[in-house]
Amino acid sequence: MNAEHQNIAQLISAMFSYEMRDGGVDYDTIVRIHNGDLSPWLTALDNSGLFDDTVLEEVRASWRRRPKALLEILLADSDEMTIRRSSVTWAVLDRQAPLAHIS
Repeated sequence: MNAEHQNIAQLISAMFSYEMRDGGVDYDTIVRIHNGDLSPWLTALDNSGLFDDTVLEEVRASWRRRPKALLEILLADSDEMTIRRSSVTWAVLDRQAPLAHIS
């Protein structure tokens, strides 16, 4: 990651630090991100006016390719237990996802 992308990630992390206010990202938020529903965060970035269209599209494309990148940004300043708990939740969702296509 180059310095510019790192600065953008840090700015995004700072914008969403309120998500961590009460002990981290809740289960429903992790599920939403895992399912690719990124619209609340993308809309917040767009509405902030801090990013031009090119940056917004790069972030959108990056998160669509790898939604876990958003979760990692949200967890950037979290304690180790919160990060582990969120990682375990993500791993469980990864294991369940292929089963959803069977039913």
